[in-house]
Amino acid sequence: MPIPTEIVGSLPRPSYLQKAYADLDAGTIAKADLVKAQDRAVADSLANLYTTRETYITDGEQRASSFATYPITDTLGGTGLASNFAADGQYFAIFDDGHHRQLPRLVKGPFRYQTYAFDNLKKSKAVKEAEGRETKCAVIAPSMMYLLYPFKEEIEGYSREEFVKDLVNECEKDIRGCFEAGARRVSIDFTEGRLASKKDPRNPWTGADLLQTFVDLNNEVLARFSPSERANIGVHTCPGGDCDSVHSQEVPYSSLLPSLFAINAGYFLIQCASEPDPTSIYTQIATHLRSAGDNDGVDQKAFIGVINPLDPRVESPEEVCERVLEAARVIGKERIGATDDCGFSPFSIDVKPKHGEGGPDFARDVAFRKIRNRVEGVRMASEKLGF
Repeated sequence: MPIPTEIVGSLPRPSYLQKAYADLDAGTIAKADLVKAQDRAVADSLANLYTTRETYITDGEQRASSFATYPITDTLGGTGLASNFAADGQYFAIFDDGHHRQLPRLVKGPFRYQTYAFDNLKKSKAVKEAEGRETKCAVIAPSMMYLLYPFKEEIEGYSREEFVKDLVNECEKDIRGCFEAGARRVSIDFTEGRLASKKDPRNPWTGADLLQTFVDLNNEVLARFSPSERANIGVHTCPGGDCDSVHSQEVPYSSLLPSLFAINAGYFLIQCASEPDPTSIYTQIATHLRSAGDNDGVDQKAFIGVINPLDPRVESPEEVCERVLEAARVIGKERIGATDDCGFSPFSIDVKPKHGEGGPDFARDVAFRKIRNRVEGVRMASEKLGF
């Protein structure tokens, strides 16, 4: 079987869609107008991904406010925010360029999603561009949703323990619903994993030693799935990727990887291409990656990041091929796959500043070219490895 490869999830939203999100927040268009723009962007995403020969196509999260907030709000500006939330939650992350992303704050229970990833998947699979094509879906990790509960305070009448019980139920429902809607693969976005070791005094949760709590939460959800199901459930980690900036790349992978592979998932999508020394990371991965005997019957696979979504330079197929061959040499060709370092735009409003005057529209074109070259480079590496 050739080296597997797959997209993380998001694609840059075209400028017309980003404008529609902003116009809805401003009250100058109706929700139906946003939906039309989303439908147009989804059809374009599916059609373009098909031409790249990507194994599993996705709608690029064009209907989502962000990878983290799709369950509770329609827009990043707060339009459609669930009624038991306030907008003044803690920061998810403060990025290296100085901008930040803030989460809503749960003010009363019970915690429920108002939109599931599978709701958007069902809409996208009904688009003609998706007919007869294998799909995947990305979902948010319970560990990210854990940050919606007040950091230090207790919600009157709704304990943290009650919240966690509801949270695990909702995350299971999200993943299971994606499979039932026809997704072949589901990956859990876990960018908060590396950030949990940053200890940024501006962002208190990052200094609260929550990494083990996060791992335990993810495993509580995964325990509800069979080994055959978990083989197709992945976990994605990266140091962030928003407005062409990162939030935690200074945190060494040695602080994360032992805990990351303690998550009982079948595969992992790991940012490596934008690291200064990818080979050293491959060595750590080889040390900690678990076999079926240590993971309830599921061999873990490491999908190595071979594409940098924050850089407008398009990697060549030959460059991708060499990265895959090096990872295979260190980790073993049967234990690896290839992916992108991160989603190309995890948030719905992202002007992609490093991509010049072309902004998100140019970045979108670049993304499809990068994906196409990843797929071709992996094919080349598979041939060289004898698959």
